[in-house]
Amino acid sequence: MATTAQSTEFRTTMRQLDELLQDVETISDPAARAKTGRIIQGLMEFHGAGLNAIFERLARAGEAGRSVIDELARDELAGNLLLLYGLHPLDLETRVKAALEKVRPYLASHGGNVELLGISEEGVVHLAMRGSCHGCPSSAVTMKTSIEQAIYDNAPDVSAIQVDGATEAQKPAPAGFVPVEMLIHGSAKNHLQGVPS
Repeated sequence: MATTAQSTEFRTTMRQLDELLQDVETISDPAARAKTGRIIQGLMEFHGAGLNAIFERLARAGEAGRSVIDELARDELAGNLLLLYGLHPLDLETRVKAALEKVRPYLASHGGNVELLGISEEGVVHLAMRGSCHGCPSSAVTMKTSIEQAIYDNAPDVSAIQVDGATEAQKPAPAGFVPVEMLIHGSAKNHLQGVPS
């Protein structure tokens, strides 16, 4: 599993990558900008093909290989890499439900709970908060923040979270998650802005 130091280093690297990708988009020479885009695309495709070959071999190795895949999927850094290349073994809904299960004991200790109402095709998670914290707005905000953080930690590819009764969907930037398509097509900056420190 990734240590706190590794996670911090990863987030720093992703912020630096965001800055570099933004710089690429501002290259004034169209030929140089296109060439840089092709380099990024080639590297992404090369890495993706290599990871896919590794995972195919692990899958063919039987129970031991599947166990390694599951362990990698639970690791923050490796799990994000698997998401980046579309290789994560768990779908979005499963990962969101697992995040909610992790946070339920905390919510219960404050007399609250959360219900998953659904996930849209665009990746917007719809939730309803339940429980006895209606009279204590600061506690409700803390619980909402805890729920959102748990979801983004487990499913950084969620596009937004809407909580029943809240006025807006908010998405703090995940820990460096950028879909491969964004890296390949040069519009990753929207997906990395505000990566937490």
